[in-house]
Amino acid sequence: MKKKLAAALLAAMTVMSSMTVGVQAAEGAETAGVPKYVFLFIGDGMSYPQVQLTNYFLSANANAENGETVTVEGEEKAVLSSQNNLTMMNFPIAGSAQTYDSTSFAPDSASTATSIATGNKTWSGSINVSEDFTEEYETIAEKLKAQKDYKIGILTSVNLNHATPAAFYAHQASRNSYYEIGLELIESNFDYFAGGALLSPTGSEEDQQDLYELAQEAGYTVVKTQAEAEALTADSGKAIVIDEHLADSDAMAYEVDRQEGEWALADYVEKGIEVLDNETGFFMMVEGGKIDWACHANDAASTIKDTIALDNAVAEAVEFYNEHPDETLIIVTGDHETGGLTIGYAGTDYDTFLTNMNTQKISYAKFDSDYVTGYKENGTDFETVMQDVTELFGLSAPETQEEASNQKDSADLHPESTNEGALEMTQYEYELLQEAYETTMSRTGEEEEFGQEEYIKYGSYEPLTVTITHILNNKSGINFGSYAHTGLPVEVLVQGVGCETFDGYYDNTEIFHKLAALTGVE
Repeated sequence: MKKKLAAALLAAMTVMSSMTVGVQAAEGAETAGVPKYVFLFIGDGMSYPQVQLTNYFLSANANAENGETVTVEGEEKAVLSSQNNLTMMNFPIAGSAQTYDSTSFAPDSASTATSIATGNKTWSGSINVSEDFTEEYETIAEKLKAQKDYKIGILTSVNLNHATPAAFYAHQASRNSYYEIGLELIESNFDYFAGGALLSPTGSEEDQQDLYELAQEAGYTVVKTQAEAEALTADSGKAIVIDEHLADSDAMAYEVDRQEGEWALADYVEKGIEVLDNETGFFMMVEGGKIDWACHANDAASTIKDTIALDNAVAEAVEFYNEHPDETLIIVTGDHETGGLTIGYAGTDYDTFLTNMNTQKISYAKFDSDYVTGYKENGTDFETVMQDVTELFGLSAPETQEEASNQKDSADLHPESTNEGALEMTQYEYELLQEAYETTMSRTGEEEEFGQEEYIKYGSYEPLTVTITHILNNKSGINFGSYAHTGLPVEVLVQGVGCETFDGYYDNTEIFHKLAALTGVE
């Protein structure tokens, strides 16, 4: 009964919000032009903390290069300054959107993307269906395709049938119905899909045909190599482009792990512009999905690098905007915040040391797959593990005078095993890491659940890995409060035709209503 009452109250709040702000959006659209080219960038899990942390990180590096210092009470401190280092932060309009759904004030990606794509609230875990599952909601992408004949592009750094991209073409009670979502991807007849591989491409039933085969039968060119992607043109027709260098969960690699020469999200946006560009118009949704994954794992360095990767993709859209300023609209927002990220930590008081993030050379996921798996198989001792921790994350063990001398001798013999600027851990931090190592080595992989104490320490992640990132985060003045989503509002940063209608503080459903009003779809 309480759940039904709460849902009813949330629904009522949504209706009142939509009635008020929806009218304002329509009135504002009367004086704005009609955008022919629309870019919608969604940083999954990206709220104000993720954007601001990335900006401060870039400023901290610039300040370190500048080297200007001042002496305060006998202590030399760096002189700090910050500017808008990110392209998205220089947009003329900065609005804010609240993110709650029909289930929670800390919602999931399926429901929040539904709100952005259709202007409707639904349950966490559901995609573009009503709360009683009897109604399907038409998305802004579907409306623009059907009513305006716009070409449509859907891009993501994670899987193409994951929740956020799916919210622009699919209608499912459960976001986990990957095969069914894949079928809707094909049926959408959208023009350009690019990113990570499809999840469950062969389904769970014996007679279910491979989704890639079905896509080809439906007229799609299915591309799985970078060379083939480079060869695509506006004359290539409908295309599904799967990144050649897939990583964890068949998604694109984290930006920190991406090798030189491998395509980034920005490259897929650049190619998408080439493929979609036409005189009628296009709509392109681009998701930075691994920002969310990094925040779930409390990996601040990977969060920063993937936020930069999304911003680089935004820069591609801005380059197009500069050629078509009177016809282009660019929106950058998030679906929700992930991880309870804060700039500030109890152990560093009023200070931050964000350049410490430069010492991390690998994502938590790649460290798990390339290193931790081997530790378990081989029973690797802690001292050997610490050598990798120092090289890859820049954390070194506390040193006695004798140990410092021995380590110098070892470094002279093996200079390639050192990380310049390594951060010495305190004894407390070192013991936390030893405990996490022992927990990782003792796990069999068959554990079904963990107690409260273990979950608070490690979440559902490898104890060793998440403890490494926690220590590096905290030494940098960064902290996470959750392994899940939180209820923070998200930024709505906008440039281009009709951008002024996105000013203010409103519900995330209004992003749809404002877009619909500007583009003139019913």
